[in-house]
Amino acid sequence: MDTETDWVYRVFEPHGSEGWRPYGGPERWHGAITAADSDEGARYAIGRIVGDLMTEWEQSGLHHAMHVRVFLWHDEEDSTEAPDFIVEVRPRSDFDVT
Repeated sequence: MDTETDWVYRVFEPHGSEGWRPYGGPERWHGAITAADSDEGARYAIGRIVGDLMTEWEQSGLHHAMHVRVFLWHDEEDSTEAPDFIVEVRPRSDFDVT
């Protein structure tokens, strides 16, 4: 039987030669999602985060969509050097923005 856990996440955007910085400011795109303590729970958490990003981009205009990385840790944030999962989101640059 699966138990539930907090999947802690933070979203980063590219910042030139300095590497990556928190997307949307340091306090905007981070938090925790409670889900199953399994790979399926991690996929659920990442799916919710990416879905929320897409919703925000659609509401503000898809031209605001950008390349981001979603870092996901099991239980608590460790460091950007050791996340449990990293998912890159690279929106297409040829969105139909009618």
